[in-house]
Amino acid sequence: MSARFVAGTEISDALAAAETLVQQGIGVTLDSLGERVTSEVEAHCAAEVYHQLLDLIAARKLNANISVKLTQMGLGLNPELAESVTAELVRHARSAGSFLRIDMEESRLTQITLDIVRRLNARADLRGSVGVVIQAYLYRSQSDIEQLVAEGIRVRLCKGAYNEPPDVAFPRKTDVDANYMRLSRLLLESPQYHGLATHDPALIGAIRNFVRERAIDRTHFEFQMLYGIRRDLQRALADEGYNVRIYVPFGRDWYPYFMRRLAERPANALFLARNFFRP
Repeated sequence: MSARFVAGTEISDALAAAETLVQQGIGVTLDSLGERVTSEVEAHCAAEVYHQLLDLIAARKLNANISVKLTQMGLGLNPELAESVTAELVRHARSAGSFLRIDMEESRLTQITLDIVRRLNARADLRGSVGVVIQAYLYRSQSDIEQLVAEGIRVRLCKGAYNEPPDVAFPRKTDVDANYMRLSRLLLESPQYHGLATHDPALIGAIRNFVRERAIDRTHFEFQMLYGIRRDLQRALADEGYNVRIYVPFGRDWYPYFMRRLAERPANALFLARNFFRP
């Protein structure tokens, strides 16, 4: 089952998956699985995988970028370490003509993650080469997006996959969906190029209607989805002229990473199970 949703354990596996998708006219963001390193050495080793990826992406001229988690870059050890390690990756991505997205983790890390992203983007040598993920189920997300857009920072909008308390996040799916659309409209009408990450046909349909009604160019944004999920929908959107990017996870740490996600939020397990039997 894991092979459906994880590209493999090695860099070569991730690149093979990326090349297949790119040949179909679909972009890729590569994620080397892992988080919460316990030493500075581990943080630098994790970053080195991404440095290799950036070189290989450039050499193969792939429509691909990278996504990193700050806890994998040492955030739990020392925020300054994580910011320094990530800054080097952003600099490398910029020089390679690529882009780095900082993934969002649980809500207790939201503010420090956004602070680091904003500081990195404020640097003249890094501006425009770093983006962040915002989770629609958090109450704070609208104000966060308004600030990020004002500073010219690119956003990937997702619903959110961590188990958050009701005083932090919308507990009902209908409220999350409504907020997702509200935030999508803000992003679509902003000047930056953003990513809307969802597999929900109803939300995708609503986004397509909004884009058509407001005469927004289909290439002004991209739909994003997870590797192995709704492959039929991925190809259909690409065939219609929308930009599509697939989040491709890989690495030897896939098992503990996914087990934590499934244990934290049982709905994640149901989501994967349902999609295992889809095209």
